[in-house]
Amino acid sequence: DQLAELHGKEIEKQTQGIFPLKDTHIRKVKIIKKPKFDITKLMELHGDGDGDAGVTMVVQEAEEAQNLLTASANAAADDE
Repeated sequence: DQLAELHGKEIEKQTQGIFPLKDTHIRKVKIIKKPKFDITKLMELHGDGDGDAGVTMVVQEAEEAQNLLTASANAAADDE
């Protein structure tokens, strides 16, 4: 019972920024494990990606909104 009280206090402290809890009582705990990552299953779901090459932008991106990668790619294209 002391263990549940300790966990209740810890939950109260951790959730104060989200929602103020008071006098919490833990009845049941479910431990969630990280799923195993299976690259073959992922590739089966997404295929080889031929159909997702992206589209051209309808409206040009504002110059101040471009990130460094976009800016350097555009600079390289201008140099060629």
